[in-house]
Amino acid sequence: MREYMTEQVFDSPGRRGAGPPLPSRPAEVREAVTRAVSERCRATHTACDTDALADVLLVASELTTNAILHGGGVTDFRVDVSGPGVRLSVSDRSDELPVVVERTDQRGRSRPGGHGWPIVCRLSRDIRVSDLPAGGKCITAVVPLA
Repeated sequence: MREYMTEQVFDSPGRRGAGPPLPSRPAEVREAVTRAVSERCRATHTACDTDALADVLLVASELTTNAILHGGGVTDFRVDVSGPGVRLSVSDRSDELPVVVERTDQRGRSRPGGHGWPIVCRLSRDIRVSDLPAGGKCITAVVPLA
């Protein structure tokens, strides 16, 4: 069996080097993921499962949005397409672990938001949260392509 992988093609803001800027907004991350998956489908001469790609794009958007809203911004982004899934890694400045937020407050009123992390957990088959040596965290999620 032959594996195809798209290596990191983006530089972190603090690093020097040639290459495109780091995707740091959900739309930019979705574009990068779409390019990586399309590249793999072309290389393997297989059709891309549009439903699976939609799941990958949703997880990428949620991880990026959560890094922006709760983690102080995206500090690194990686997408690897290998085997039967897409590995997404989003790093941010916060050491806080993601949590599921109750849908209602103490008075029983509905709260807005709080859907991102449960979506990531439901659509991903493997999720890892790693502390970064310089502070912050990296969340890596593997989303199946089929």
